[in-house]
Amino acid sequence: MAWFFSETEIPSDTYLLTGDNAKHAKVLRLRAGEEVTVVTPKGEQCSCEVVEGDALRVLRRKPCENEPNVYVTLYQALPKGDKMDYIVQKCVELGVSRIVPMLTSRCVSRPDEKSLRKKRERWQKIALQAAMQSRRGVIPEVADCVSFRQAAELSMENDKTVFFYELGGESVKKILTDAPGSIGIFIGSEGGFDPSEVELAVQNGGKTATLGKRILRAETAPLAAMSIIMYQTDNF
Repeated sequence: MAWFFSETEIPSDTYLLTGDNAKHAKVLRLRAGEEVTVVTPKGEQCSCEVVEGDALRVLRRKPCENEPNVYVTLYQALPKGDKMDYIVQKCVELGVSRIVPMLTSRCVSRPDEKSLRKKRERWQKIALQAAMQSRRGVIPEVADCVSFRQAAELSMENDKTVFFYELGGESVKKILTDAPGSIGIFIGSEGGFDPSEVELAVQNGGKTATLGKRILRAETAPLAAMSIIMYQTDNF
């Protein structure tokens, strides 16, 4: 079943696909009588029937139940090349709620502001496509790129912050002994984190954590971290 996100609420029993949704529907070659799903900004899941062209009739409504019960923000140091595309796509599939790209002292990739704006637009489109494919109830936000210090300050808004450090730390199971409503996770780039960054994160309430004895690649670590978080919070 095709999955769409509407930009507005659907107050009536009819809905018209527009913009990118209409283009996507044409690619799918939807026919009259087929059933599709449209999710509203407030997370209402509407089962609809294609009437004709881009016109839909709402058949059933219910709250979307596909979202995890924990709000996870990924603070991801920019990796080299196009690895961030892959990280965004897979972390959205795994249930991340927000992705904050950041520049750390050991980031090799350091695009200028113009390039970052274009990259963010692409990452947001990837997040949308991944949310549609995985049938999410929301489209996770890809935020503007920030410095590590800014990310550390932002992370103080979370109930728990887990700082995955290549030189070791506690297990996630020990850190998440309660049931936090929001969790922030920090993942480094190819060069890992500088000790001063670890110190700042801990000062701001973060807990250093380990992903095991093996060193994971920059694009593998966030997927492993998300999987562990989802498992430990009973969202797998």
